[in-house]
Amino acid sequence: MVTARQQAAIASARAARLERQARATARAADRARAEQAAAAAAIQASEARIAEAQARIGIVDRLRARQRARLAERQGPIVRLTAALQTMARRPAALALVQPGSVDDMVHVRALLGSALPEIRARTAGLRAEVARGDALRRQAERAVAELRRQQARLEIDRQALARLEADRRRRSQGLVDDAMAEQDRMIAMGERAKDIADLIGSLDDQAAIRARLASLPGPILRPARPGRAPAPPRTELQRLADASNAPPPYRLPVLGRLVSGMGELSESGVRARGLTLAAARGAQVVAPAAGRIAFAGAFRSFGRIVIIEHENGWATLVTGLDRLSVKAGDELIQGSPIGVAGGRTPRITVELRRDGRPVDILPLLK
Repeated sequence: MVTARQQAAIASARAARLERQARATARAADRARAEQAAAAAAIQASEARIAEAQARIGIVDRLRARQRARLAERQGPIVRLTAALQTMARRPAALALVQPGSVDDMVHVRALLGSALPEIRARTAGLRAEVARGDALRRQAERAVAELRRQQARLEIDRQALARLEADRRRRSQGLVDDAMAEQDRMIAMGERAKDIADLIGSLDDQAAIRARLASLPGPILRPARPGRAPAPPRTELQRLADASNAPPPYRLPVLGRLVSGMGELSESGVRARGLTLAAARGAQVVAPAAGRIAFAGAFRSFGRIVIIEHENGWATLVTGLDRLSVKAGDELIQGSPIGVAGGRTPRITVELRRDGRPVDILPLLK
């Protein structure tokens, strides 16, 4: 419950920051990306609040079960004592005058009752306290259920808002449909040729490297006034560029959930994990772990629907376990942009970060 509350606070702060960024952005495309990322963060905040409410309901249910057991334990002696008192009350007091020894019995009974009354009062007081605690727990359960329903309604509103933003983006991008179709056809062809995930990512890395080299080609260089006297770039600037090319992008997990397996762990089939696998809620919002460009988005072999995001400087992310995709090949994303939702009865989202095709441990990059 504490973890869910922390996740909700982080996601809410992220949504507020992205909303401010969207309002401050002049370019329509950048503003649309920020608005979508803010809507996805709001969805994840609602999902975390729902998880918190469900955890609170579970805790209250367990407390109520323990309280009912204690109440039953304390009720037993009180019920037996009440039955004995009722039996004594049904015996007419006048019979004590005609039965031998009955007066002594009555005196003895009264003495026993006199000594038992304080204990009876203490036990009934404890019983009343348990009943009061039970009522308080029942009210807590009712509040938790009401909060759960409120968060579920809020989640539906947030999902509708994101759906409207996605529809607006698709409507605005109709003019680029030819380029998008060409990119999609290229992606499908690459997916059909690739034998496995590693082969697909390798071919995408090759194309990304070619694009990066083309983009880095220098433009026309003006001839210096005095040839041979052109100053070389300072060493510090060269070192800064080298460090920037090696540094991983700012990174976060793509979905809220529980860590199922970490990098390097062996699965039941003996395959060593190359990333993190998270158990998520059904229909949970999945977002881009870092800014980049969609290199592949679609079904692939036995992995179901996957998304591959190209980052800068040879970094790439693979996300599998998606049910519905909200991106296509060629889309430009910022960190937190929605890419799809988790699917299946027991959703498992796997995320792998790679540098030049080699898996990289994600955990050290997470704050």
